[in-house]
Amino acid sequence: MGFLDAIMGNASEVNAEDVAEELAPILGDNESLERVFKEVRDMYVFTNKRLILIDKQGLTGKKVDYHTIPYKAITQFRLETAGHFDLDAELKIWVSGQSDPIEKELKKDTVVGIQQTLATFLPG
Repeated sequence: MGFLDAIMGNASEVNAEDVAEELAPILGDNESLERVFKEVRDMYVFTNKRLILIDKQGLTGKKVDYHTIPYKAITQFRLETAGHFDLDAELKIWVSGQSDPIEKELKKDTVVGIQQTLATFLPG
């Protein structure tokens, strides 16, 4: 991810090995990183067992919100791609037991990778 992408908040896929040490304390036994998409400080982490939405908060980023979604709990997802004038795409994930979806804005470069990964890991 280039400096300009970081400033603009564009998410891009990063090598899972590059963030493995940082994420090791939150991974369970026999859990492995599959794909990771990173924005300036936030991450969309796909493991072999779950999706982890990581939101670093505050000026220093020391406060971190980890939102775990087991793949088996995802009932459906929806991706709205970006248009010519709207540069952001929108991801909605419905989780069993919740009426409202989890909503995230994405940059258009990550939509395909996130959609492919969700489709791969969701139980059929």
